Amino acid sequence: MLERKPRKDRTEVTFVLPAGAPPGPVSVVGDFNNWQPGVHTLEPRKDGKRAVTIVLPSAGTHSFRYLAAGDYWFNDESAADQDWPNSRVHT
Repeated sequence: MLERKPRKDRTEVTFVLPAGAPPGPVSVVGDFNNWQPGVHTLEPRKDGKRAVTIVLPSAGTHSFRYLAAGDYWFNDESAADQDWPNSRVHT
């Protein structure tokens, strides 16, 4: 799930996953972090879900995927757009 908070010249995008699904650490990787695993690792929230917030420039489109333990790559099914093999977020 994606949560967006528009700001003056940027957008705060929060990437959210359920607790423990998939198990182990999960990071979001994309063109905004040069596809580097571990840069943006999802952390537990009070509601039990895991999340990480990334500040992105407004009026852009960014490709991303999630990477879980065991080299398990997956997309965000709630993303409004898919650009095989990636999910996309519009800011």
